Amino acid sequence: MNLNEFLNGLTSGAFDDQIKLVYGGDNNNLLKYRARFICAAEKFSRLYPECDEIRVFSAPGRSEIGGNHTDHQHGRVLAAAITLDVIAIVAYNKENTIKICSEGYPDDAIDLDDLEMHEEEKGTSAALIRGIASKFKTLGADIKGFNAYTTSEVLSGSGLSSSAAFEVLIGTIIDQCFNAGKAGAVEIAKIGQYAENVYFGKASGLMDQMVSSVGGFVGIDFADPGSPDIKEIAFDFSKAGYSLCITDTKGSHADLTDDYSSISKEMKHVAQEMGANFLRDVDEESFYSSLPALRGKCTDREILRAAHFFAENQRAADEAAALSAGDTEAFFRLVNESGTSSAELLQNLYSPRRPDNQEIPLAIMLSKRFLGGCGAVRVHGGGFAGTILAFVPAYLAKRYSEEMERVFGQKSCYILSIRPYGGYEFKL
Repeated sequence: MNLNEFLNGLTSGAFDDQIKLVYGGDNNNLLKYRARFICAAEKFSRLYPECDEIRVFSAPGRSEIGGNHTDHQHGRVLAAAITLDVIAIVAYNKENTIKICSEGYPDDAIDLDDLEMHEEEKGTSAALIRGIASKFKTLGADIKGFNAYTTSEVLSGSGLSSSAAFEVLIGTIIDQCFNAGKAGAVEIAKIGQYAENVYFGKASGLMDQMVSSVGGFVGIDFADPGSPDIKEIAFDFSKAGYSLCITDTKGSHADLTDDYSSISKEMKHVAQEMGANFLRDVDEESFYSSLPALRGKCTDREILRAAHFFAENQRAADEAAALSAGDTEAFFRLVNESGTSSAELLQNLYSPRRPDNQEIPLAIMLSKRFLGGCGAVRVHGGGFAGTILAFVPAYLAKRYSEEMERVFGQKSCYILSIRPYGGYEFKL
């Protein structure tokens, strides 16, 4: 569509139905997202004044509801796409180069004739773009150059998986523009994980990308990662009288890659000592009966983390069943149990290399004091620094947010809604 058509469509309300579908909300929400897209389109126009024909894309962040560090062991998770997202204004170019300007970050330029992994790029957005383009090319996509301007509400380090949202955004752009949409949501998620594991250098599981790409509130079983079992969870927390709140404790994520990677490596070591590649393939009772022998081969922390996996994997399934039955009391009990297991067994509430920095335990303590036994609270996402999740009675959500922001700063607490769509293209 033409850039002016897009701007006129926003001001005239032509995109209102799509905005409501993706973001929900009232008229104030409509005005917010109209303004956001208008601002993005105008910035794109200034960056690339030669581009008239554009396409517009969006990909959401995600909230992990259940299954902390289970996905990389082919386990179960419970998660939801959220209305905070990253958007892109896109136009083709004739330079055989992917050019991306992301608000607040250095520009990226990826030569499509050079899609090999660059060691010096690891840990950068350029590595993700190059890895995604490389994988699509091996799948037969006829990728050509394009320009994009992106802006994100999923702040880096917020624990809402900004990297997965970015990966899904790039994957959706390439799939729709150069692959006739043949990859689809599940394959886009796997491509994003490939880029993050191989090109970016982070040993992540598949949950973040899958939830961002698929959208909605879902339970995912990764027993067969090539064909994950994805089931929609039909539960509305707002109708049940609760708000989903995520607090960013502002802890630094610098140099935490080894902490994140150690969990999957240690769990896998236990699995290998039990004759399997992943803990999902290990019998739980055999694991416990083998503990005396395992202690001679694995560290105690490795064993504790494996124990967390077995209980957490079952908990994710039990949480989904509780919500399907409308049993919020059982669900909140399981979420609190998950939080205790993450603290005592998984040990991902703070980095062992930074024992003085314990923002997550502090936020959990404050939340439990505020909630007084209502709802539930636990670490959110990968852990070590970053965010916590809390289910708060809706009538207390604003006060809860104020209390957390009193300690962790303004705009540190998000009161979130679930987004029904994953990677999405806005069209006239």
